[in-house]
Formats: sequence, structure tokens, C-alpha cells
Amino acid sequence: MRALITGVTGFAGSHLADYLISHSDLEVWGTDISGNDRNIAHIKEDLDFVVGDMSQPDVASDILTRAQPDYVFHLAAQAFVPASWRDPWQTIANNIRAQLNILQALVKSDARPRMLIVGSADEYGMITPDELPITEATPLRPYSPYAVSKVAQDMLGYQYFASHDLPIVRVRPFNHIGARQSPAFVASDFAKQIAEVEAGSHEPKLQVGNLEAKRDFTDVRDIVRAYHLALEYGEAGEVYNLGAEQAYSIREILDMLLDVSQVEIEVVRDPARLRPCDVPVVECDCSKFRQQTGWRAAVSLRESLLEILNYWRERIKEDRGRK
Repeated sequence: MRALITGVTGFAGSHLADYLISHSDLEVWGTDISGNDRNIAHIKEDLDFVVGDMSQPDVASDILTRAQPDYVFHLAAQAFVPASWRDPWQTIANNIRAQLNILQALVKSDARPRMLIVGSADEYGMITPDELPITEATPLRPYSPYAVSKVAQDMLGYQYFASHDLPIVRVRPFNHIGARQSPAFVASDFAKQIAEVEAGSHEPKLQVGNLEAKRDFTDVRDIVRAYHLALEYGEAGEVYNLGAEQAYSIREILDMLLDVSQVEIEVVRDPARLRPCDVPVVECDCSKFRQQTGWRAAVSLRESLLEILNYWRERIKEDRGRK
């Protein structure tokens, strides 16, 4: 049995490769448009890695023909919401085109691997308090170009299941965090700033945006475990929420990180970090997925945050050593 992970050098992709190599008998292939293999350097010998731009139809078809996967985990996407405000078309084109090429290649080749399409909790958009926690039946009201692109990916997945009988399972993960995540995302951003202050390379001030928003944070290791279970036991054509089912404010995230920091740091509000539109509270109901697979998030938020901070401490030390 063989698995293909698109976006394998990314945050979730690299953790999924870790998980499949360590916890399954699957032969793991991975592809990414970037040749930057920092996130997978520790598993490179256990992974068949192919550099390729899946937004090119011929490239997508060639990679699928070479890999002949039984499972396809499609994780490659532009995932940073603020970037979608700055360049909406690039986000929408990037996130739809690669997936569409994969789907078309599978239809043309008559290949029928089980395929996971990763949507996002952002698809739900403007949630009202009476709609919490969010179920899969909650209306989709995307509030950013990124969210629109994920709705499109989600619906394309359903359409190719319905029209072409492709065994596609869709998931809508809520916020997930962990080591290797880009500092463009809030927990990693705070942890990196703290680690830089501790290392003496940054003044003891931490820049923040909106601290009142509440989000459902799950450790990435729990999320990738769910991705595997989704293709093992999920029902083709269905969509599943994935989350820890508890909302924490960004202020609570910050306070937990500051509690384990080694220096005193001043918190400074930066208006440039505020979004044009921000949902006050997001909380997941993933009882549908739990009933199907038995999955439940297991890693505590505090443990996740300490893992992220220690990652940045080590990375800053390594980067200094290279200079």
C-alpha cells in the first residue's frame, strides 16, 4: 500500500509523513513545488520525495502515474488568510488548480485511490453565538478569499465523488498548531518572538493583534492522526469536522507562552496585525467523526505551546550556529 502526500514539505504535510512512516505500513511518497526539504530532512531516507508543480496538469498526471498511490492526502495549498486578502486571485487559483488537476488525472486514468481533501473551519465564516459549537450542517459563509478557495476545494471534492464515483473523503480541520509551523500563524509567531527575546536578538517587546478572538486549537499530531483515520474509516462523499472542541482566546495562548518564557516581555498592540474581518468565537463539534472513527484530540494545549516554543529556541540556536 502506498500513500502520496501533496505539500509534504509544509507544516501539516511533514507531520503527516512523520506519522505514516512511524505508525503505518504504508510506503510514503511526497511531493511539493518547493525543493526546500528542511521540514522533512529527518525522514528523507524513508520518503520518496518528488519536486513538482501540481498546478501544471502534465506534472500532476506524471506524479500520480509514477507514485500509483492507494491513498492521496491532498494538503498542498496557500493557507495564510492575510495573504489571501493581499492577493485573492493567487490564493484562489493556487488552491483550486492543483486539486482540479489531480482529480482530472484520476478520472482520465481510471485510478481510484482513496483521496483526502482538506478544507478548513474558515469555510463556516461568520458564526453567530447560537450556532456554537459548529457542526458539519452549519451554513458556509466564507469571509475571506482563502475561505472561498477552501469552499471550492470542498465542493469540488464532493462533485467528483458524485459525478465520477471517486472515493473522496473531505475534512474541515479547525486551527492546528505545532513545531515547524510558519510564524505567520499566531502561536508560532508568539513563540518565535519570545525565543528571539530570550536569545537576545530582539528587544523585550512582543507585537500582538486581536487578543480577544477565541479559537479551537488542536495539536498538529492529533490532526494528522485524524487524516489517516479519515481515509481508513471515513465514508466516501462525507465531510468531517476535526478539532479539540474547546475554544481558547488568543490572550490565553499568549499568557500560557509567557508563563514558560525565561524573560520579562512587554506586550504591544500592533494595528497592522488586525484583520479586515474577524469572527469572535470558533468552536468545533467533531462528534460525527468521533462516532465514525473513535478519534479524539489527545495532546493538551499547554503541551503543544511548549513544544512550539522549544522548537523556536532550538531553531534560533541552529541558525546562529550556521552564521
